[in-house]
Amino acid sequence: MIIRQFLSWTRDASIDRRAEAAAALTRAYLYGGLDAGAARDARSAILALLDDPAPAVRRALAQACAGCATAPRPLVVALAGDQPDIAALVLRRSSVLTDADLVDGIAVGCETTRTAIAGRLGLSHAVSGAMAEIGGVPSLTALVRNRSAGITTGSLLRMVERHGDDAGLRNALTIRADLPLEVRQAVTARVAASLSAFAVASGWLTPARGERASREALERSTLEVSAGADGADLARLVSHLRIRGQLNAGLILRAILSGRMAFAEAALSDLTGLKADRVAGLMHDPSASGFAALHRRAGLPAVLLPAFVAALSAWREADLQAEPGQAKPGSATLSRRMIERALTACETMPLAEAQSVMALLARYEAEAAREESRVAAKAMEAKASRETRTRMQILDVEWRLAQQLVSQRPAQPTPLALQPIRIDTVVERGRTVEAVLDSLSDGLMASVREAKAQVRPLAAAPIDLTGHDLVTIDVPSIVVSQPEFDVVPDPVRIDVGMSPTREVDAVLDAIPDALIASYRADRDRMRLAA
Repeated sequence: MIIRQFLSWTRDASIDRRAEAAAALTRAYLYGGLDAGAARDARSAILALLDDPAPAVRRALAQACAGCATAPRPLVVALAGDQPDIAALVLRRSSVLTDADLVDGIAVGCETTRTAIAGRLGLSHAVSGAMAEIGGVPSLTALVRNRSAGITTGSLLRMVERHGDDAGLRNALTIRADLPLEVRQAVTARVAASLSAFAVASGWLTPARGERASREALERSTLEVSAGADGADLARLVSHLRIRGQLNAGLILRAILSGRMAFAEAALSDLTGLKADRVAGLMHDPSASGFAALHRRAGLPAVLLPAFVAALSAWREADLQAEPGQAKPGSATLSRRMIERALTACETMPLAEAQSVMALLARYEAEAAREESRVAAKAMEAKASRETRTRMQILDVEWRLAQQLVSQRPAQPTPLALQPIRIDTVVERGRTVEAVLDSLSDGLMASVREAKAQVRPLAAAPIDLTGHDLVTIDVPSIVVSQPEFDVVPDPVRIDVGMSPTREVDAVLDAIPDALIASYRADRDRMRLAA
């Protein structure tokens, strides 16, 4: 009776009131614990509300039932086929929908509904595969960012193949933690192709140079991607490269010249069908006939055989000469030593055959030299930065010491009767005044040594610091008295006389101001240099 009255009321009520009543009725049916008769009537009333022309009413139904696992399947399926903003509510959250429903929603839906499906928790591999084949960039980006979605390597490669030119999708792929090596390499290939196309379109490179630059950049990035990968991952990567036509002799030669022997072994194993350990054994003895047979079986050009043999021999010699615990040859960059050996081996070949090989090796040599210079420049820059920081720290310490000297001056200087300053110390026989001053300078720190070196040439004249707001200090005499024939060293007395017209406060004000000016000048100069 109440449900029938509700349906009669909905004919004349406003849209907002109908939407509010539809949500309340749906929640009462799903969570209210109605008896069998009331539940049956409520279900019929809810399904009847699907025909309401107002989208707000249907949206209220979708919001009320999207998170409920016991919602009526006809209701959820009908809402999943509604207009995109309503369908997205149930496609994103409802557990009533099956994989078949989701695949159908991908096939007939738009990017709004596909993006909603891509964000579902625990998305299956089948649904992800359908999305990879049909979805656009927004839905594929949402799918890649969904960490709970199961996505196969084939689906990821299909995404790169269809929409690899989109930077947002590439970024989402590269930050995915479980991204396979072959997918990462495919993303790198699309980036290299995009950069090459941009350079050619801008007129910076000719099409031929752009293609070569793209190929060499792709080879470098492929070796970087393979760094640290285990045998299974390397096997999948080289298989992917072979299928794509990117596993060529130039890439294998670059891997050997870079010391990436694991990649070279996996590549030769894939091309020849031999086991990886067998290939590794043949590569460790390149001068024997077994490696030449391996080279032919892999389908590599015969003109490259001398370069392969020379590079592997240089690598083998460096490996044998390495001390225990020392890093073995092999780095992220090309080895100039191995390249030079390969160039030397190709010099005896006929020019017509060796021309292309030597040109390739010359480019490798130039690339290795640039990389070494780049590394050296970074090392020098880091060293200069460390030295600058050290000098700044020293200046900071000196500045703090100068501030402490200033703060220790008497607040109200009091004129004192001039008395000789007596410094008693035990000095071995034969030591001069310079030795005494050197021993005293340890207590007065390094700044006194610098002051003494500056004052020593001007000992015969008064110190004139005109223009610096300082005073002139007259030092009329320095007398050192010491017995000459006593066996036991006697104390040395140094009498320093000062002009009776100068007060102590003037002398104290002069010295800190000079130190402070010096420290400030040094500090400003070092900051400008940094």
